[in-house]
Amino acid sequence: MSTPESKLTELGLSLPLPPAAAGSYVPSVRTGNLLYCAGTLPMQDGKLTHTGQVGKEQTVQTGAKAAEHCALNTLANVKAALGSLDRVSRIVFVSGFVNAVDGFAESPAVINGASDLFVKVFGEAGRHARAAVAVNGLPRGATAEIQVVVEVRD
Repeated sequence: MSTPESKLTELGLSLPLPPAAAGSYVPSVRTGNLLYCAGTLPMQDGKLTHTGQVGKEQTVQTGAKAAEHCALNTLANVKAALGSLDRVSRIVFVSGFVNAVDGFAESPAVINGASDLFVKVFGEAGRHARAAVAVNGLPRGATAEIQVVVEVRD
């Protein structure tokens, strides 16, 4: 039987170290069987992988890669909170933010980078409700940010 972490390996991906909170908050909070994950940026080795606006410095394709990095960082925080990705029952909801030029209308295509990864890793349990919103700026100039709600099992 395939596990979420073996799926990541099959995809040629690995979880980064869980990113530390960058302010007065914690990376995740569990209440009941839901784990609320704070916004994550596209980080690797403590540095942003993608900065700038989609439609200017970034393309839809590189923006989607940024969203995938956000998803990997979220999964790193989920694993840190739960001990194992095997405890994820379902990805419930993803809020996606895209740093983009005024009038940008392709936020869903960018946030698909995160959504597609969740489906590849968790199968049907990775399908989720979602919002994908273009904004005029994100922390540290990041290209994307996601927030995720995860259903967990004990």
